[in-house]
Amino acid sequence: MSATASLTSGAAGRYATALFEIAAESKRLKPVEADLDTLAAALAESSDLRDLTQSPIYPRDQQGAAMAAICTKMELGAEVSSTVALMASNRRLPELGATIAAFKALAAEARGEITADVTAASKLSAEQRKALSATLAESLGKKITMNETVDPSLIGGLIVKVGSVMVDTSIKSKLSQLQNAMKEVG
Repeated sequence: MSATASLTSGAAGRYATALFEIAAESKRLKPVEADLDTLAAALAESSDLRDLTQSPIYPRDQQGAAMAAICTKMELGAEVSSTVALMASNRRLPELGATIAAFKALAAEARGEITADVTAASKLSAEQRKALSATLAESLGKKITMNETVDPSLIGGLIVKVGSVMVDTSIKSKLSQLQNAMKEVG
């Protein structure tokens, strides 16, 4: 299965593809992506907004009215507002987060970028970030966008995930492998 096919599968992928095609046709990819970033940040920050989009207890018309008011208050463009309204009327708001992620992946693919999720034991320095990005870009032949997270439990090393491929060089993983090997021996 191609990467594009996996991005566009399911309801979220279909909404994301439709929104992407509308934005690309009107040459408004950047503003639409910025609107989606704003909406994603609001979803991440507000538990009430997450409840509104996730809970089936709200009637369709209440969800639609509330989301329309939120889109207006956030000054989101017509493309995003219309997509959110359509999702609300079709009871697909639980897919909003996945739709945003799928749109961002389609936009990154169109720009020739690929996203790498990097988890490190401590925050990477600018030099380390640049070196890792350059190495990944060279091996994958695409521009790299990195999402970084810090997990002190790794002790040291990195976990790098690009698409469905994950490379785990963390000390935590190495110690776990050593522990399992020792259990097998004794």
